[in-house]
Amino acid sequence: MSITTVPLNDAGAPPAGGPPKGYSHQFHAEAHALSGELRAPIRQVIEPHVPVELNDERGGHLTRFTEDVSIEGLITLNKAHTRVSGSKSEKHEAWVTLSTTVVEGFNVFEVITADRVVAQVSTEHTYVNGHVPSVTFLGTKFENLKVSGIPVVVKYNFGVCGTKPKDDTEPYVSNRDLLEKTEKRVQKIVDSGFLFGEGKKLYDKRLAEIRQLIREKKGHRLTCSLVESIDITEVQKQIPNVKTVGHVLVIPDFGAVSLGEIEVGLEKPKPSRANRPLPGAHNGNSAMSNYFELTMLNMELGCVGTASIKGVQT
Repeated sequence: MSITTVPLNDAGAPPAGGPPKGYSHQFHAEAHALSGELRAPIRQVIEPHVPVELNDERGGHLTRFTEDVSIEGLITLNKAHTRVSGSKSEKHEAWVTLSTTVVEGFNVFEVITADRVVAQVSTEHTYVNGHVPSVTFLGTKFENLKVSGIPVVVKYNFGVCGTKPKDDTEPYVSNRDLLEKTEKRVQKIVDSGFLFGEGKKLYDKRLAEIRQLIREKKGHRLTCSLVESIDITEVQKQIPNVKTVGHVLVIPDFGAVSLGEIEVGLEKPKPSRANRPLPGAHNGNSAMSNYFELTMLNMELGCVGTASIKGVQT
């Protein structure tokens, strides 16, 4: 997410070279490994683990690392690494922001495990017409994701958000193709009847938000997924009634696990760490900026344990 001010030269065009004098860009990136709330068998708030944030005009590179994390033995991580960076790309004449979370040895109630999970988001704001960025999720992946020790296979669609809008005043949440495809996927999840409790409420709310964006052009966010499908052929041979619908894995006596979710939205930038006044955006845009929040495991659990957990987020 960023906000950019672009001056014009006497001829009414941006000066050659870059970044030109007077141009302004605010880098913003965050990452954390685990957060949420346990409600049973114990009640405990899970504060964000190894959080890191970049929020200024200088850019740079920040990292944090931890190992041997245990939430009362119910959720464990062998290692977790977060990093954020902001820099200038002279080749592309753009500001580039990168945010990454890596978790190794992820274990949730001995049911969901993964050797390694990576969430990575990178945005590129060009010096000219760069208020709306291009975005990529390359590097994002699950390695050896399993249910009760049985492998599942994940198919990705890294281009789910589409290309950068041609009009630099048009946000991603107004992309008709993205909205309609997401509506169909969420409608299918809602109609499946697989979800219950908080999981059902969540997807009912998401469907209402998407419909409001499409029909009334109101609202500032939608949630899609870069996971196209989940192959649980081997799991179903051994565990009865495990189901998938879209990017959601539903496990009886455990809960619903949504994989690779991306919240795409608009929001006003936070004040920079230097507490400088935020500039207005160029080309007549408001101060609202596009953002992308990637959560690799969004879990609503019941029975074996009751919890709302977000794992590997950036």
